[in-house]
Amino acid sequence: MNEEQRDVPFEGKQFEAGDIQLRHLRSFVELAAELHFGRAADILGIAQPALSGHIRKLEADLGIRLFHRTTRSVELTPAGVVLYERATRILRQAARDLSEVRGVGRGESGVLHLGFASSTLPLGLADQIQKYRHGYPDVRVRLHEGYTSQLIGILAKGEIDAALVRDPDPAPGVTTEPIATEPFCVILPLEHPLAHSETLTGLDLVDEPFIFYPESAGVLAHRLNLSPLTEAGKRPDIIQEASHWATIMHLVGVGLGITVAPLSATYTAPLTVRAIPLTNTSARSTIHIAWREHEERPIVKNFLHLRNRP
Repeated sequence: MNEEQRDVPFEGKQFEAGDIQLRHLRSFVELAAELHFGRAADILGIAQPALSGHIRKLEADLGIRLFHRTTRSVELTPAGVVLYERATRILRQAARDLSEVRGVGRGESGVLHLGFASSTLPLGLADQIQKYRHGYPDVRVRLHEGYTSQLIGILAKGEIDAALVRDPDPAPGVTTEPIATEPFCVILPLEHPLAHSETLTGLDLVDEPFIFYPESAGVLAHRLNLSPLTEAGKRPDIIQEASHWATIMHLVGVGLGITVAPLSATYTAPLTVRAIPLTNTSARSTIHIAWREHEERPIVKNFLHLRNRP
C-alpha cells in the first residue's frame, strides 16, 4: 500500500482555521461525493497526484483522517461525513459572499443614497430611479428628501452619493449637470381676479402679496423664480415663507397670497389654485444631477451613467 492507501493515525496538532484553503475543501467535497480519486480529479480538472496532495494537506491541517483508503476503495471516516456536510455549506456560502463582494466592486449591489428636491420628481427623479432599478436590481436606493442648498451641503460632506436638485448654487467639491428645463408659472387662488387669465406677465403681479420659500433654500433658485417680477422692476412683497411647494400651494389656495413656481411643481397642486403661464420672461428653471468631484465608486458611476441614456 502507498501513503494514500493506508489509514495512519495523526499525532495531535493545534488547529488554526486559517490553515484551511477553499481549494482543498473543494477537492475534499468532490472526492467525498465520488469516492474515487480518478473521477474526482477529472471533475476538478487537476491531476490525481495533485488531488492526493490536497487531501493530505487538509488532513494534516485538521489533524484527523477524513478517508479510509485501500487499494480497492475509498470511504469517509465519521469525521469525514461531518466535514462533507459542513464543507458543502461553507463552499456554498463562500460562493455567495464572493459574488456579493464582486457585485459591490462593480456597483451591482449595495446601497445608493440619493438626495432629491421634491419638485424634481416629475422631471427626472422618478424615471432615473426606474431605469436604475431595472439595470441594477440588487442595489437598494435610499432616498433623502430636502431643499437644494441642504442637499448640496450633505452631498459635499459625503452623507449622500448623488442628488437631483433645482437651480443649485456652485459649491466646492460638487459637480452638477443639467438634465431638464421648464418654464415658470403663476399660482393663484381660484377666487383671485386674475385667475381666469390665459397668460400673465411679471408686471401684472407687482402689487400682489407673495408666499415663497426662504432664500437659504437656494440663492440662485430664489432669484430665478422671482425674476419675472424683478425684470419688471419690482421686488416682490413676500409676506409668508414655507420650505415645500406643497405647503406654499395650500397657503395660496386659502387666499394668503400668490406665488411663482416651476411648472412641474404644480402637478400635485390642490384644486383650490390655478396655474397660469408667464410670458415676457426668458427665465426658466433647470433640474441638475449633482455628485462629488472625482467620484470613482462604481455604484455611483453606474447611476450617473444613466443620465445620458434615453
